[in-house]
Amino acid sequence: MFDHVLRRGKDQLLAPLVRAVGSKLHPNHISVAAAVVGVAAAVALANGAYRPAATLWVVNRIVDGLDGAVARSTGQTSEFGGYLDLMLDVAVYSAIPIGFALHRPESVVLFAVILLLAACYLNITSWLYLSVLLERHREPAAADGAGGRLTSIAMPRGLVEGAETIVAYLLLILLPNHAVAILLVTASLILVGAVQRVIWAVGRFSGEGS
Repeated sequence: MFDHVLRRGKDQLLAPLVRAVGSKLHPNHISVAAAVVGVAAAVALANGAYRPAATLWVVNRIVDGLDGAVARSTGQTSEFGGYLDLMLDVAVYSAIPIGFALHRPESVVLFAVILLLAACYLNITSWLYLSVLLERHREPAAADGAGGRLTSIAMPRGLVEGAETIVAYLLLILLPNHAVAILLVTASLILVGAVQRVIWAVGRFSGEGS
């Protein structure tokens, strides 16, 4: 919901790190490093190490934001880089709740995690295909705002985006006793956002034929 706003200030916040590593590391290597840290957070979570998991999750998100900033500042943006970053993000976003479920295999927790992952599956499907449609119709402003975009593909807006997911997962890690409520609320909001996106797509594209 707030990604299109936060994305524009992210590069400024990361500028010192970009200057420090921009000439030393390729953006794709940074993407892989971020994913390794994210998987480590999930492993820590699976072992009940909540504080290390929280720290690793925050580091993962910071490093993940660094790859695009480095790519833009050094002129190394590429379609493969955007693809790799997205794939690794999805892998890490899936690993965190799975890691929690491995540590807390109660049936109610497993149900909440399954519901969250199902909601994410439906959401990413609607998000990706709508991105394709926006690209085909050359309507990136409908996703990223009229001021242009800082991503390799059009980013359709939703109720729960990257920033909200970061907060939700951090709450999940820091407040494990409230895990079921956090998981169910997050899943519900993701589904609402996906439905909103479908409604927008119906209004925009339904009259054009299949």
